Amino acid sequence: MSHENGRIIFLADMQSFYASIEKAAHPELEGKPVVVAGDPERRSGVVLAACPIAKSYGVTTAEALWQAEQKCRHLVVVRPRMETYMRIAVQITRILESFTDLVEPYSIDEQFLDVTGSVRLFGDPWKIAEEIRRRIRLETGITSRIGIGENKVLAKMACDNFAKKQEPGIFWLKREELADTLWKLPIEKLFGVGSRMKRHFHRMGVYQIGQLAQLSPAVLTKRWGVNGEVLWRTAHGLDDSPVSLRTHETQKGIGHHMTLPRDYHTEADIKVVLLELCEEVCRRARSKEMMGHVVSVGCRGADFDIPTGFGRQLKLPEPTHDAMTLYEAVCRLFDRHWEGTPVRSVGVNLEQLVPDNMVQLNLFTDTHKQRSLARAVDDIRSRYGPDAILRAVSTLRAGQARERARKIGGHYK
Repeated sequence: MSHENGRIIFLADMQSFYASIEKAAHPELEGKPVVVAGDPERRSGVVLAACPIAKSYGVTTAEALWQAEQKCRHLVVVRPRMETYMRIAVQITRILESFTDLVEPYSIDEQFLDVTGSVRLFGDPWKIAEEIRRRIRLETGITSRIGIGENKVLAKMACDNFAKKQEPGIFWLKREELADTLWKLPIEKLFGVGSRMKRHFHRMGVYQIGQLAQLSPAVLTKRWGVNGEVLWRTAHGLDDSPVSLRTHETQKGIGHHMTLPRDYHTEADIKVVLLELCEEVCRRARSKEMMGHVVSVGCRGADFDIPTGFGRQLKLPEPTHDAMTLYEAVCRLFDRHWEGTPVRSVGVNLEQLVPDNMVQLNLFTDTHKQRSLARAVDDIRSRYGPDAILRAVSTLRAGQARERARKIGGHYK
């Protein structure tokens, strides 16, 4: 092996995860085009996962369900079962942990593994990858793909650009071979390059990853700051970040975002949802015993072709996890920046987190009473459900808290 740092990293990805689980659970769906999608009567009626057969008709993830049904008239639509998907994701994690104790979830259907120390036990990396795929298929019915590299970014690009596209579902992306593999791909295939960055690169005359790799890092840094250097390093397969069990424990912020079931036009309706989001963000902050110094709020319009909305943040006088304190700051931002256009999605974030065991005393506010009340409400909701106690505004037509209480991850349980 020609790895300068000696590491061997995998990125294991589950093919069409939700759809694969449904097809494994329902043999009668074998050979049929299947999608998992939300409620078509609400705006959540979008494709969450499509099996390979459905994809062959041009169906794509995140498109509206009605568009998918136009492409494939005999499409089989299955409602999501988030509890089941989360349980099987944990089962897959346990399979991966039987090969290494260094497993880092990247998303519900992707996980990094550091198998550097596993080679002496299980054989060469390719053999380990084959055995992992066999075990996952045997125990869950799901097909997995595995990218291999000497670091996380190479493993990720190996999986996304090669292992997913070709048999046998495994690809080893080596730094010394990048000129013949990764560098030949379009610039948008580089990890971290989205549609907007793609347009920037095209205006610079950069169409392939190899062209970016040949640029001076100083040129990219001057234009995009540290992000420019990160993209240059990614193109060269450079990444020092470890596979860490605690990656998701060091949160930089706590936030909640919601796509609304219809366009909201009035300030009163939008502020109902903003208050509910503040409640949820602060509940989660309290559960982690954290407070935040900075609040940010974002609103997006209904038309993707003509973007409207805003995203702004505000430094608080002192850190908080009190919902009404957060809501007051959110309303100040909203009142200042909303232009009166229809809103289809909103989000609230609490950032620059600090432990909540140190509180600035205030002569005019009984913070101890506020915190005790919030903890009592949290306790009731944890015992009897998130809708056991609701603010009166959540019973209005604009409110979403009661509907959201019936879901996991934004989808029905």
